[in-house]
Amino acid sequence: MIQEELDRIKYRLSERDFLENKGLSNEVGIHIFCYRPQEEMIVQNYVRMLKDQPNTPYRIIERDLYEIFLSLLSDKRILDKIPDMENKKGRDFLLKQLQNIAQPKNLIERMDYQPHEPGRDVLFMTGIGKINPFMRSHKILDSMQSVFEDIPVVMFYPGKFNGDKLELFDRFLDGHYYRAFNLI
Repeated sequence: MIQEELDRIKYRLSERDFLENKGLSNEVGIHIFCYRPQEEMIVQNYVRMLKDQPNTPYRIIERDLYEIFLSLLSDKRILDKIPDMENKKGRDFLLKQLQNIAQPKNLIERMDYQPHEPGRDVLFMTGIGKINPFMRSHKILDSMQSVFEDIPVVMFYPGKFNGDKLELFDRFLDGHYYRAFNLI
């Protein structure tokens, strides 16, 4: 079943209306592709395959939020100090510090690229499960609308989305978000 859903992504990305963000009631083109958490490796492999396909009407720009988060920690020169911070100041202190770094504006700044190519570019947002609990996906969706309003965004989400709420790993309420559309 997951393979059939993944195969439908390629056709969706090839639709001219999708690439031009048409038919969305003037909403920003944010789409969510949900899958079961245990299918993570299958989804990652499919994303890689899609990105590597030549001669497509779309260009995929992938941004892995966890990799961006690690680069922020590295730039602040604290990545290798995290275990000591946890031992000395405790887990709760460390979590709050890391959440401060994983602010949506910091992540979006690293995700942005210029110029966007409307009608061709599609931003794939991956790493959602890996960045939890440092960042909640609904917060980044709220914050990214103005930056990526000219291209479609697809968030690959290991969980459920019912058009209103996001449920990470099919277990945890990740937040409410009503401006996104199910990709498939």
